[in-house]
Amino acid sequence: MSRRSPDRRAELLDAADRVILREGHEVSMVGIAAEAGITKPILYRHFGDKSGLYQALADRHVRTVIGLLRPEFSGGGPDVRARARATITVYLDLISANLNLYRFLLHRASAEDSRIRTHMSGLVRELGEELGLVLLTEGAAPDPVRAQVLGHAFVGMVQTTGDWWLEHREVDRSEVVEGLVDVIAAAVIPRGASRTRQAG
Repeated sequence: MSRRSPDRRAELLDAADRVILREGHEVSMVGIAAEAGITKPILYRHFGDKSGLYQALADRHVRTVIGLLRPEFSGGGPDVRARARATITVYLDLISANLNLYRFLLHRASAEDSRIRTHMSGLVRELGEELGLVLLTEGAAPDPVRAQVLGHAFVGMVQTTGDWWLEHREVDRSEVVEGLVDVIAAAVIPRGASRTRQAG
């Protein structure tokens, strides 16, 4: 088996996940390598360098989160509040259940490496663009520009509010969710209203 085979890389990422979840976001690269039963140079050999390991972890977890959010916001149904509530609840549940991984990727890795910060921003931007297309397709925004503005605004708002909530867990999650839902519901227009507005 090649030392850089996908299966071996997956095993090493599994080891990184375990030690980060167990020990926290400040775990060292030596600690990650030790969890995998190898040395740090061998760990880097599989990913190129520390940045490569960070990017592999980001792809694994951020794309998983996006995959879980996608059916919630694009699943159809006329109730904007219900869909927003479901999407936000899934997101907050995910980041709170995987707090150390979230902080490792969003705070430590992004702070240490500008390439990871750019990569993470690109993944978030893709989600904003996708949400914008959903808003436009469903008539929740009157034109493509407005749809993209709202898509990116909603994604950024939920992300930063979620980050704040992780530091203020005394605030009930449902209060956070409903506050965000109120903003989203107020910003989108009812189904069919875009056509009425354009006709007018």
